[in-house]
Amino acid sequence: MDLIADAVPCERHRVELGRLAPRLAGTVSRSGLPDAVEKELAAVEQADILVVATPVYRGSYTGLFKHFFDFIHQDALIDKPILLAATGGSERHALVIEHQLRPLFSFFQCRTLPLGVYATDKDFAGHRLHDAALAQRAALAVERALPLLQPSRHARPRLAEEAAVA
Repeated sequence: MDLIADAVPCERHRVELGRLAPRLAGTVSRSGLPDAVEKELAAVEQADILVVATPVYRGSYTGLFKHFFDFIHQDALIDKPILLAATGGSERHALVIEHQLRPLFSFFQCRTLPLGVYATDKDFAGHRLHDAALAQRAALAVERALPLLQPSRHARPRLAEEAAVA
């Protein structure tokens, strides 16, 4: 998210699903969601670009991640550029971006960026990315995303990051 904000002045917004979990649990329709969750859904739907990240759990995105996106209107993300990212305990789950995330966001008719970013625990030190090759991949993914940011009805592009903390 910082790479995009460094390249294009934008308003950043982070959605942390771990904090929303108690408010999402047991809700089966969007009309039953509390205002705090509705506000986060609206931020995702109205963003000009999304950085969608999830931890890998049992070979896929978390149930909380999917539950949140079940409330997104199916037409709200059409043609929206999305950078896909995931973290996992080992490289064995690196294809989660291609086999789980990309199909989910294809349903929404998003413009998923061709480069995804997958990281493992060893790529981080003190919650900061320290692997140079991975940092370069993230920078390249963002560089390729910038031409997709078209002027919209907003003076400044809005960026929503989905940080699935489950």
